[in-house]
Amino acid sequence: MNRDQVIGLGMLGGSILIIVAVIYLLFFAGESLAILTMKLIATIAVVGVMGILGWIGYTLATTPPPKPIEEIEKELEEELKKLEEEVKKEEKSEKAEESKSGSSR
Repeated sequence: MNRDQVIGLGMLGGSILIIVAVIYLLFFAGESLAILTMKLIATIAVVGVMGILGWIGYTLATTPPPKPIEEIEKELEEELKKLEEEVKKEEKSEKAEESKSGSSR
């Protein structure tokens, strides 16, 4: 059994234990423990959801906006022009080499 499987079984076992404990505390342990259990569950749920929302908000607030598409298109056009110029230069140099080698025969 590998490490991931052991962790998975531990999570499964822990989840089952928590489910059994919550059911016991809500229905069989008395009214005061049931109310405390509901308060804890509600608190954990609210803190969890609000924590996730806060994390999303923080990420949105601190992440710089993406470049506009127009700016990306301009950069791509410039790169394409550079590549086309390089290809033309290579073609010219190849033609020049061919004409030199052809005239020396």
